[in-house]
Amino acid sequence: MYSRILAVLSLAAMLVVSAAANSFNFTTGGPDGKIATLSRVSSTGKIQTETADDFILSQTTALDHATFIGLIPVGSSFSSISQVEVEFYHVFPKDSGPFDGRVTTRNNSPADVEIGSATRDSLAGTLSYNVTLLNPNFTAANSVVNGIHPFPNQFTGGEGPVTGQEVMISLVFNTPVTLDADHYFFRPEALVASGDFLWLSAPRPQFTGDLQTWMRNDDLAPDWSRIGTDITGQGPFNAAFSLSGNTVPEPSTLGLIGGGLSTLAFWRRKFKR
Repeated sequence: MYSRILAVLSLAAMLVVSAAANSFNFTTGGPDGKIATLSRVSSTGKIQTETADDFILSQTTALDHATFIGLIPVGSSFSSISQVEVEFYHVFPKDSGPFDGRVTTRNNSPADVEIGSATRDSLAGTLSYNVTLLNPNFTAANSVVNGIHPFPNQFTGGEGPVTGQEVMISLVFNTPVTLDADHYFFRPEALVASGDFLWLSAPRPQFTGDLQTWMRNDDLAPDWSRIGTDITGQGPFNAAFSLSGNTVPEPSTLGLIGGGLSTLAFWRRKFKR
């Protein structure tokens, strides 16, 4: 009888743990070849330029892996990528000042500033990465590299087709990024020794509330412009990326787990007497 009680309690504890934490996986799919947009770390003679796309978390989640796909110049070695950094943003108006009129709108844009605790940088040792070649010669039909301007000159139509090596940069967050249930933007950057990293667009993911990609450089910051609606007039676009991790048990669930395990420990001690 005692062995049956222990077996039932053990099974119950395992079921509670299993129900409390689940794997999280999100992807926008592979590149669609529509557009490639600059997303680079600042370096000598080059200002920082950022592209960001959104995702939603339905509960608190610890993100530990990510991928993003883009172009580097033909002939560049993978070792020419010397730094990768990612940031996460709330949706405006969180973490932001009032709308300043320098862009057409800030509705549904990334916030002014990133979530500081969520930044991961290979130079700081908080992020590890590797690069995989997907296609040695991939062409995107349009691009945005330098044409990022405040209102009323935001529309450029883009800077035309661009060809490069299609690569996937796979990331491990050495310290997981834990975010509460909310709507967020993901912003990855890569520094290429000779040339730039251009993030490729992807089909729109199928989830309610999906937003388009936004872009800015240091001259436009803290504002952002919509790549498809404001800059090129061709979108809206999404960007090619994925995120994965594990959901974090709610406090009430953790209490159930703790209570179940405590009860199990009590019976085990009792039967050993």
